[in-house]
Amino acid sequence: MNSATIRLQDLYLTFSNVCGKLCSPLLLFVRLYWGWQFAETGWGKLHNQAKVVEFFTSLNIPFPAFNAHFVSGLEFFGGILLILGLFSRPIALLLAGSMFVAFWTAERDAFLAIFSDSEKFYKADAYSFLAAAVLILAFGPGRFSLDELLLKNIRTQQSTADLPTYKKHDAVTG
Repeated sequence: MNSATIRLQDLYLTFSNVCGKLCSPLLLFVRLYWGWQFAETGWGKLHNQAKVVEFFTSLNIPFPAFNAHFVSGLEFFGGILLILGLFSRPIALLLAGSMFVAFWTAERDAFLAIFSDSEKFYKADAYSFLAAAVLILAFGPGRFSLDELLLKNIRTQQSTADLPTYKKHDAVTG
């Protein structure tokens, strides 16, 4: 290989490494911003249950009162959990499912226009909420999250559990 090719490879690797380090800050931003948005919309729904039930009834959503309470709580508490980065993937899965249902029931024309009129699709209210939830579901909460602390703790416990009994104790704890 010539020196220009090696230099280009080095630049590419450096660029890739720098961009890779942006992943966790980006995921933190998505969690903070969209977690807040979910919590805010959930809070609004929790304080206007009658309107939410009426709206869900108009969309022919089964068990509208139950679903109104469930979705309101999911958005509010799920948004807070996203902000904290706690149980992020399970919450993101539930929120993505909720946003898919919202897309399908409240904005079906926009959902079905995904290929024929993509602007109508991505301008729908549910789109950015769904995209944020899917992003966190797929990539996780990132390094700056309570989930990361939990995973480190679990890994530490597992690696300690794999040690022979005589290596689990130190001179201080016996």
